[in-house]
Amino acid sequence: DKICMWMAVDNEEISMAVCNLLQVITDSLSGEGEKEEHGKEAALVLDTKKDLKMITMHLLDMLVSKKVSGQGRDQALNLLSKNIPRKDLRIPDNSRTIFVIDSGLKKILKVVGQVPELPNCLPLTENTRMTASILLNKLYDDLRCDPERDNFREICEEYIKQGGNHGVAGTLHAVQTVSGIMQGPFDLGNKLLGMTGVMEMMVALCGSEREIDQLVAVEALIHASTKLSRATFIITNGVTLLKEVYKKTKNEKIKIRALVGLCKLGSAGGTDYGLRQFAEGSTEKLAKQCRKWLCNTSIDIRTRKWAVEGLAYLTLDADVKDDFVEDKPALEAMFELAKTSDKTILYSVASTLVNCTNSYDVKELVPELVQLAQFSKQHVPEEHPKDKKDFVLKRVKRLLKAGVISALACMVKADSAILTDQTKELLARVFLALCEDPKDRGTIVAQGGGKALIPLAIEGTDVGKVKASHALAKIAAISNPDIAFPGERVYEVVRPLVSLLNTERDGLQNYEALLGLTNLSGRSDKLRLKIIKEKALPDIENYMFENHDQLRQAATECMCNLVVNKEVQERFVADGNDRLKLIVLLCGEDDVKVQNAAAGALAMLTAAHKKLCHKMTQVTTQWLEILQRLCLHEKLEVQHRGLVVAYNLITADQELAKKLVECEMLEILTLVGKQADDSKKQHVINVARECLVKCMDYGLIKPLSQA
Repeated sequence: DKICMWMAVDNEEISMAVCNLLQVITDSLSGEGEKEEHGKEAALVLDTKKDLKMITMHLLDMLVSKKVSGQGRDQALNLLSKNIPRKDLRIPDNSRTIFVIDSGLKKILKVVGQVPELPNCLPLTENTRMTASILLNKLYDDLRCDPERDNFREICEEYIKQGGNHGVAGTLHAVQTVSGIMQGPFDLGNKLLGMTGVMEMMVALCGSEREIDQLVAVEALIHASTKLSRATFIITNGVTLLKEVYKKTKNEKIKIRALVGLCKLGSAGGTDYGLRQFAEGSTEKLAKQCRKWLCNTSIDIRTRKWAVEGLAYLTLDADVKDDFVEDKPALEAMFELAKTSDKTILYSVASTLVNCTNSYDVKELVPELVQLAQFSKQHVPEEHPKDKKDFVLKRVKRLLKAGVISALACMVKADSAILTDQTKELLARVFLALCEDPKDRGTIVAQGGGKALIPLAIEGTDVGKVKASHALAKIAAISNPDIAFPGERVYEVVRPLVSLLNTERDGLQNYEALLGLTNLSGRSDKLRLKIIKEKALPDIENYMFENHDQLRQAATECMCNLVVNKEVQERFVADGNDRLKLIVLLCGEDDVKVQNAAAGALAMLTAAHKKLCHKMTQVTTQWLEILQRLCLHEKLEVQHRGLVVAYNLITADQELAKKLVECEMLEILTLVGKQADDSKKQHVINVARECLVKCMDYGLIKPLSQA
C-alpha cells in the first residue's frame, strides 16, 4: 500500500523512481533478475505467485482511484504492459493475462473511456489514455484462442452497453471507450463499431450543440477510419458526417479534427498516385491548412497534435512531402512538439518522417506482370514523379538542416509503453534513410544520432533492429568510434554489427558491417575481444572466401586488424586448419586492396609467432612465389609489408633465411636495399637492408668488400 501510495504522487521523478523499484521487486519475484544460478537455495524459495498477484491487483486498483495522479496512473499502466503479457508467444502459459482480463479489464476500459473535459474525470496526463490503449492491445494479442477473445469482446460489449444507458455522460464515455479500443486492438474496435446503437450514438453526438460531444464523436470517427479495407463502412457514413461538421463548426478544435478525419479517408490509397480519393490539388490544400495550424502556437498542444496526425496521412502524397520539407517553420514546430512530454505524438511524427524520406518498403514491380495487369484491366500502382531518388535526397538534406536528429534522439529516449516496437521500427527506417549520404554522417554523429541508434538496434521488431543496425554500420564504417559512441557505449555497437554478418542479410549490409567492425577492431584490444566474444570470427573468415571482391576485401581488412589479438593468433597457430593458407593465398590475389590487407595480417602473424614463420612455408607450394611478388610490388605499402614478412622469416630461423638466400629473393633484397636514400620510400629500403644485415650475421652472405 505504501509503495503504491508513493507511486500515486503528482511528481514525475518520485513516481518514476517508485515504478523502477516495483519493477525490480517484480523481476526478483518472477526470477527475471537472477543472473547467477543458485543451486539448493532455489528449493527453499516460497511460491511467489501470490505476491505477484497482489502487486497486479494493487496496480489495477490504482487505475480507477481518484487519489492517484496522472503520473502514477501512467506508471501503473507501464508496469502492467511490461509484466503481464508473455515475453515470448511460444511460452504456453498466459494465465497472468487471463487473470488481468477477468479481474481488471473493466478498470482499464474506464481509463480508456475518460473524457478529460468532463468534471468527474480521473486525473490523467496527455499519455494516459494512449498507454491504456496499448495495454489493451498487448493483452488482446496475448490471447491464444477464439473463446478467450470472445470473452474479451463480451466484457467490452457489456461495458459499452452499460455506458450507453447512462444519459449523455454515459454515451460520451461509451464512444470514447470504443475510440480508445480502436487505437489498441483495431479488429476488436471494428467489431464493436458494428454493435447496434454505437454508430447512432456517434451521429447523435456529431449533431449535438456541445463542443465536447462533437470532439469525442469526431475523434472516434477518425480512429475508426484507419484501414482502407475496413474503413468502407466509415467512408460511406463518415465522410458526409465529417464534411457537415467541418462546414458548420466555428470551433477550431473541432474543425481541425474533422479535417484530419477527411485527410485520413483521403489518403486511403497510400502512396499510389492513381488511387487518389480527392480531386487534384485538394490534398495540398488540406496539408497547407494542417501546416498553418501546426505553426500556430496560440492553439493548445492537443489540437496541434492532430495537425501532425493529418500530415502523417497526407504526406503519403509526394507533392505534400515536398511542400512540407520546404516549410522550415512547420518542420521545426513538429520537432518541438516531438520533444514535449506528450508522447502520444511519437507515432504520427515517425510516420510523417518515414513518408518524407520514402523509407517505407516499396514492392518491386515486375514489368511482365505490369503488362499482364494492364492487359487484364487490373489497377497498377503508379509512382509519383516526386518520389524519384533525387527528390528524396533533397528532402533528407532539408530535414537534417531543420534539426531532425535532435528530435529523433529525444523521441528514442521516451521510456514508456507508447514507444511501441512499431514506432521504433519507423524511427530506425528514418535513421537509415538519413545516413544514406556519407557526407551527412558527421552531422548525425555530432547531434547524438549514433547514441540514439543503439537502443533501436537492440530491441524492437526484427525489421526495425536490422534497419537500425545497418544505420549503425554506416556510421561506424567512417566515423571515429570515440566520438560517435563515446565511453562504454562503443561496446554495445558490436553485437548489432555482428548480427548483420548473417548470410540472410543482403550484401550491402554484410559489407558495411565488416567496414564498421574493421574500424572498431583498429581501436583497442578490448574491442577486439568483444568482437571475438560475439562469435564474429567464423563469419568474417567466411566472407574472406567470398567471390565478391568488395566483401572479400572488407573481411580481409577486418581480419588484418583482429590478428593483433593473442586469441586470434592462437587460432592460426593451432594445427588442423587452413587459416594461414588462406591468408597466404590472398596475398597472391590481383586485387591490390585484398593483397594489402592479407600482407598486413601475414606480417603481424609472422612477427608474433616463430612457429607461424615455419608454417607459412608448409601450407602451400606457392608461398615463395607469392612472397617475391609482394616484395617487388609497385605499391609501396604492399611492398613494405612483403619485405617485413621476409624479415620475420629471416630473423625467425637460420634455415628459413637460407631458403630465401638460395633463390631469387636475395637479388630482390639486394636490388631494393642498394637504392639511393629516398624519403618517400626510405621505410621500404631500410627493411631490405635489415634483411641483408641479418643474412650477413648468419654468415650466409658476405659484404661486397670481402667478396
